[in-house]
Amino acid sequence: MRVILIIFLVSKISAGFQISQIDESCQLNDADILKNSHFWLEDAQRTLKNKLLLKENRKIAKNVIFFIGDGMSVPTVTASRIYDGQVRGIIGERNLLFMERFPYVGLSKTYCADRQVADSACTATAYHTGIKANYETIGVSPRVRKADCNSAAQKQNQIESIAGKAQAAGKSTGIVTTTRVTHASPAGAYAHTSHRDYESDKDVVELGNDPAICVDIGRQLVENFVSKNLNVVMGGGASKLLPKGADHNTGFVGQRLDGRNLIDEWISSKQSPTTFAFSRQHLIDIDTNATDNLLGIFANSHMSYNLDNDGSQPSLKEMTATAIKVLKKNSNGFFLFVEGGRIDHAHHETKAKKALDETVQFDAAIQQAYELTSPEDTLIVISADHGHTMTINGYPLLGNSITGVGTDNTDIDLLPYTTLSYANGPAFNHFLYSSKSKPSLANSYHRFLYGTDTDEVKRYDVRKMANIGDKNFQYPAAAPMADETHGGGDVAVYASGPWSHLFTGVLEQSVLPAFMSFAACIGPEELSSCNLIDNQL
Repeated sequence: MRVILIIFLVSKISAGFQISQIDESCQLNDADILKNSHFWLEDAQRTLKNKLLLKENRKIAKNVIFFIGDGMSVPTVTASRIYDGQVRGIIGERNLLFMERFPYVGLSKTYCADRQVADSACTATAYHTGIKANYETIGVSPRVRKADCNSAAQKQNQIESIAGKAQAAGKSTGIVTTTRVTHASPAGAYAHTSHRDYESDKDVVELGNDPAICVDIGRQLVENFVSKNLNVVMGGGASKLLPKGADHNTGFVGQRLDGRNLIDEWISSKQSPTTFAFSRQHLIDIDTNATDNLLGIFANSHMSYNLDNDGSQPSLKEMTATAIKVLKKNSNGFFLFVEGGRIDHAHHETKAKKALDETVQFDAAIQQAYELTSPEDTLIVISADHGHTMTINGYPLLGNSITGVGTDNTDIDLLPYTTLSYANGPAFNHFLYSSKSKPSLANSYHRFLYGTDTDEVKRYDVRKMANIGDKNFQYPAAAPMADETHGGGDVAVYASGPWSHLFTGVLEQSVLPAFMSFAACIGPEELSSCNLIDNQL
């Protein structure tokens, strides 16, 4: 019997490993099974067998797809896994998101060159270029300080992204995001700026600088070498690309002061068949076989949250699928960057349900990408730029709604509390009230925080809050902030495909593009998968 098992495992290992081979025992709907001791012993053996099926893929990656869940902390992934399972009627705690089925997992350290807790600009520089940068700067070396436009304009301070390396290798390239296409994460693929908020010339002026010196990110989208050679650009942000006061057939309203229509400029710069889409229906109707270049701008600012989408905007899954179909026609392969950007925005608003739902939508895009490609020649890497301060706390019973009230009370005021909460954020005073009045301190800090002049403050019973668990419910926060901040914890890295076994352990965020470049054999680095294979090392 043992011999038969060994032969079976060896044959499976030699055949390679695909996600479809993973056991589906995570899809349970009966919690009583978890109280069976034999279940856990058998579960361990199933997991062991799945691990034994793993085989390192040392082929050259023809294609690279790099997913970033903006603000997707490890607790966000955990809560989203539970949320997804509960929505689908299975045990959420036992559930697995599609990305969690990837065979190799590591951790990424997210700090900036000058900050302990990062923003999305310095992290974008790290994971696009391989060099950690200063807070709020994009695509420039750490020699460039925030808002130092003269330094950012110097060529020696501008860093090449992995998208640029892919283009030099003859690959097609694209960026897809649910944020503005000029926002920090996608801008890391093509822009060089000393301030992430320089998205249009109007922004530059409002921040007290000269657009002639501080070239805005929108302009860079049509003027920089990498951005001019992108084959696919999709997301929101029409306002940063269109002139102020001018009519546009999309119905979008521009804010640019220079009178330039950057959408038309990007399209007219292309020498091969190019399509512009500004609605979901436009995207669905595209003949990808007849399109070499695609610009999709679907919102004036950021795209809608999935839970707010009226159907006029495409999903991240739909944009990802269309991008792959356009890019994969290149026999040399492609590099695609995909960002689920609104996870981050929902966390800043402490709207946890939206953050979890956006993560599930992000995961659906990942599954779509996996199904449209092959793990034999396509490296898919998933990570986050940084975390957030949301925690999963208390000791709620198994199956309790992850977006609801916990099942225990505190041992101080004997009232319940939500399972999800934040270390800081805008809803600080929504859960507190005054138990008595006290005159004369109308302008006090105490009144600002609590909406009362009294020194005696109590917590509301959250069970009586009508909108708890609603998509716009703002969860409790310990410290008052206009917007919740990022978290500084490590974030997960998931990988599948050629050389995906490299993406394990605790890694600096800046090594991710080096690993991807190595796997795809692109860039000038001495170490590449081509050299390794040629020299039989």
